[in-house]
Parts: sequence; C-alpha cells; structure tokens
Amino acid sequence: MAKREQTTDAAGEKDREKWMARFQVRLAMQPGVDRAVVLQAVKEVTAHSADTGEHPRSAFGDPDVHAVHVAARLVPADRAARARRRNAGVDALDSVLRKAREATGL
Repeated sequence: MAKREQTTDAAGEKDREKWMARFQVRLAMQPGVDRAVVLQAVKEVTAHSADTGEHPRSAFGDPDVHAVHVAARLVPADRAARARRRNAGVDALDSVLRKAREATGL
C-alpha cells in the first residue's frame, strides 16, 4: 500500500473514531439511556459499517442527531419521561444550592 493510501486510511479511521465517540457521549446524555442502550446502538452502527464499508457519517448523518433518534427508538417512553423529571428535580436543587453559595459567599 502506498504511503498516501495509508495516510488516507488513518485519517478516515480517526474520523470514524471521532464520530463514534461523539455519538456515544451524546447518546449517553439522552434521558433514560443506560449502558445497555449505548452498547446496543454502538453494535448496530459498527455492524452496519462493517457490512457496508460505509462511514457512519454517510450512513447515519450527524452523530448528535442520530443519538436523539436512537434514544427515541430504544428507550421506552415512560423511562425517558421519568429520567426527564428526575433531571429537572436535580437541576432545580442545583440552582437553589448555587444561589445559597452565592448568598453566603462560599
């Protein structure tokens, strides 16, 4: 293999790794997503890319958008709703604690 081809392959692999890393992080941030959902989604993307030779960006588009779609497909609606409510409660508590720290100068 020519040196130019090796460089192109390495750049393509690095871009694929960046896409997958971004996808995993954004997916993990979605309400109700647990480790099993992330692993299943990564397995699906990896299998598709291996079968077709297609880059994930070509097949699935933007990793952020794909993460939202995958979460909507794989996470039961009631679990996602519970997670959103829990996150809202934590955010409210964090806001109160932040204001208390500012008021007391801590």
